[in-house]
Amino acid sequence: MADQSSERSEPFSPPVGSPRTSPSRGTSPTRDLPPFEDESEGLLGNEEAPILAEEEEDGEELFGDRMETDYRPIPELDVYDREGLDDNDEYSELSFGERAEVERELRKRDREEGRISGRMRRGLLYDESDEEDEAVPRRRRRLAEKAAEGLEGEDEEMIESIENLEDMKGHSVREWVSMAAPRLEIYNRFKNFLRSYCDETGKNVYREKIRKMCENNKESLVIDYNILANEEQVLAYFLPEAPAEMLKILDEAAKEVVLSMFPKYDHIAKEIHVRIAELPLVEELRSLRQLHLNQLIRTSGVVTSTTGILPQLSMIKYDCTKCSFVLGPFYQTQNQEVKPGSCPECQSIGPFEINMEQTVYQNYQRITIQESPGKVAAGRLPRSKDAILLADLVDSCKPGDEIELTGIYHNNYDGSLNMANGFPVFATVIQANYITKKDDKLAVSSLTDDDVKAIVALSKDERIGERIFASMAPSIYGHDDIKRALALALFGGEAKNPGQKHKVRGDINVLLCGDPGTAKSQFLKYVEKTAHRPVFTTGQGASAVGLTAYVQRNPVSREWTLEAGALVLADRGVCLIDEFDKMNDADRTSIHEAMEQQTISISKAGIVTSLQARCSILAASNPIGGRYDPSLTFAENVDLPEPILSRFDILCVVRDTVDPVQDELLARFVVNSHIRHHPSNSGEDTDTQPEMPPTTTGVDPVPQELLKKYIMYSKEKVRPKLHNMDQDKVARMYSDLRRESMATGSVPITVRHIESMIRMAEAHARMHLRDYVNEDDVNMAIRVMLESFIDTQKYSVMRSMRKNFARYLAFRRDNNELLFFILRQLVQEQHSFHRNRYGTDQDYVEVSEKDLQDKARQIGIHNLSAFYESDVFRTNRFSHDGKRKLIIQTL
Repeated sequence: MADQSSERSEPFSPPVGSPRTSPSRGTSPTRDLPPFEDESEGLLGNEEAPILAEEEEDGEELFGDRMETDYRPIPELDVYDREGLDDNDEYSELSFGERAEVERELRKRDREEGRISGRMRRGLLYDESDEEDEAVPRRRRRLAEKAAEGLEGEDEEMIESIENLEDMKGHSVREWVSMAAPRLEIYNRFKNFLRSYCDETGKNVYREKIRKMCENNKESLVIDYNILANEEQVLAYFLPEAPAEMLKILDEAAKEVVLSMFPKYDHIAKEIHVRIAELPLVEELRSLRQLHLNQLIRTSGVVTSTTGILPQLSMIKYDCTKCSFVLGPFYQTQNQEVKPGSCPECQSIGPFEINMEQTVYQNYQRITIQESPGKVAAGRLPRSKDAILLADLVDSCKPGDEIELTGIYHNNYDGSLNMANGFPVFATVIQANYITKKDDKLAVSSLTDDDVKAIVALSKDERIGERIFASMAPSIYGHDDIKRALALALFGGEAKNPGQKHKVRGDINVLLCGDPGTAKSQFLKYVEKTAHRPVFTTGQGASAVGLTAYVQRNPVSREWTLEAGALVLADRGVCLIDEFDKMNDADRTSIHEAMEQQTISISKAGIVTSLQARCSILAASNPIGGRYDPSLTFAENVDLPEPILSRFDILCVVRDTVDPVQDELLARFVVNSHIRHHPSNSGEDTDTQPEMPPTTTGVDPVPQELLKKYIMYSKEKVRPKLHNMDQDKVARMYSDLRRESMATGSVPITVRHIESMIRMAEAHARMHLRDYVNEDDVNMAIRVMLESFIDTQKYSVMRSMRKNFARYLAFRRDNNELLFFILRQLVQEQHSFHRNRYGTDQDYVEVSEKDLQDKARQIGIHNLSAFYESDVFRTNRFSHDGKRKLIIQTL
């Protein structure tokens, strides 16, 4: 053992016949030699005596008392016996270069077989109880680095089990993970975790993740903290306590695993970054304290501003201006600049210039995140914090995004703070490790296979259109036309750009107008919660530049910069504008370009550019007098100019009509909704909760989470084409509408309305996940367009127009729905006649069955028996008296 360890400690063994090659021969007990104790003073002199004394104090004796004296040189004994030597000339003497090559081969073999001492854990090849075969530390290192060796030697013996890694021997976590032995153990454990962790199905999770990462040429490997905590508790405990040191070790381990799978990957990505996701505890920005300094934290907020991407020094080299020697590399930290003291070549103390070619940079971006408005306590202002994004995290979010940020909470010196507050005050900053956007959780890339299966299965339902319409704002009763319009707007049409010259928008704009208290703002709030990238604003609180874009001077660089407004932030999303009629005319004209061309052109402060604003606009407004007057046209009721009205695809008029039966049903629905959704209500007492009144269509709504995923999937994956579209029907429809529009003088019908019909047909096809627009889609688009147009007419014109276009309006309506609509009209006529003639209200209304049959025959319905048995008929308190041929409604 001693022989091997002393030989391996030297890089090259000395030539044959050297006096240092045979210590074991010199210590043979057959020789009649004086004892070692007497020789030590004469041979070793007084120089090594303190060393021996120190080593004895350390107690590092291998076999017996003072065994280390075996390793000293004894010239009289360090000679070979002649009889043991083979002096034949069969072997030629090796040259120095050849010998070095052979030594390199032998060392490589030893490394592969794990023979070198210190590379092998105890108990790996031999039984742990075998004390004679314990690895001996290298002599050269012991003599040269006693102080450091003392700690390292002890640590290496401790790399045995998880209990020993937890036992930090009184050190702090940061000190402990900085030592070589725990560092090596953490490194090995994390490598083993990446290579061996499998999920319930037996699939190797991280091997698959690494493969996907390398396919996309990325350099970030996302690790789920909860999985790490289940598999490697100690690493998960160390990670939040000493994140900077731990992440360095994990990055190196991940890089080795990646390179073992893809050896040439370091040509693409020099570094691999481990990103920690799903940290269990989420801290609020305002609750960050001294306790969190240098810890791994997870917080959330809205990005308010971002800087440009700057190069930051990562590894720097300097040129000595006197002798042109290249100094370095020096690795920069985030807090301070590392500079050389003097040139090792010419010993000058400077000046030094940065070597631009050999210096390595990394991407650097600074963002400001602010507390989400919903999380700020009442009466408090939202607080903000700076965060630093490095490497491939830059540009992962933009202003307006709501993000969750995992990172290290650092403090750094800030001169301005110390000027204002006295010296010992530091600024704090979060160095980001992982960023996830809130809306990314519903992104198509994160949809699981089960989600996609559920979406495709849902699209096979033949009544999926009605189910989606019924799922819009389920907490609002009635208003089926508005729900239909919002559903089509959320799915949207297909944008076209023939020859990259003439762009036709695909987004659908909707205007809700009507009486107060008809849930217009609630519809907008529902869309804000459901749609992708929504931006909500009000007419009174929005100015022209706030909606489009504005120029401001950067406080740091003093340059003019462009800041995005609401329409630009809602690009590829939905912009919701409440109180649309309260906007100034000058501000309202600023969104003309955004609503049709979907761009915003800026020419201010020397900045001339065009920004994208590809978003649907949903607006809500009140009529001029507060209530909608049905005896006037839409243009007379609303204080909006024609250019902006023609840019809306669908106009929804909401009237608050008095209907005793409907009002009672509405009141019951509202009361039930309040009982159902009371905060103190638990999910167990569903038996006691009241039943919701049935919808007129009688279909089951789609769950809201699945609906969001369905909309996201359809917008991303489905591109409906206009293939066998009935062009004659659309052309005939357009000419009829133009004629009626001119005759009645209400909302003008323009060519934009043909495009609107096409967009709505595409949206309806997309709702069914169809690749082609068919006749059903066109019929539904015509029906929505007609309902929108007829609702904007005077009451006197509306009835005749409904009669003219009855064949279009009846599309996809259930027979029961149509008959119920006719019956309600007959009841209202009878009720008003009785009140006008006798001056009193009656408790019931009787309608002749013959009148209903005549009306039903006009729309092609002959059998009414199914209608008399339907839920809609009974729920609205109708009863059929077959003997008297009457239909009676109890009021």
